[in-house]
Amino acid sequence: MMWGYGQGMVWMWLWVPLLVVGIALLALLAIRVLGGGRGGYVPTGPQGPGDPPLVKGSRARQILDERFAKGELTADQYREYLNVLGEDR
Repeated sequence: MMWGYGQGMVWMWLWVPLLVVGIALLALLAIRVLGGGRGGYVPTGPQGPGDPPLVKGSRARQILDERFAKGELTADQYREYLNVLGEDR
């Protein structure tokens, strides 16, 4: 006698792992969405007026660009530091 389980046992062995994987994927998606898009995500495409600027290069390069834009560095110093960073234009 099978006690009423029959073919249901086969489906249980398939659904339980699928359910666990599904819950793990939903948790990962929730972490990505609620985490603010951190973790290396760089948006591509046209930027709107309220969008943050696109990330270009390393953080050190960004600081160097900002200092050059503020006038803290001369053009020669800027080029020299770019060479040191290995990001010469």
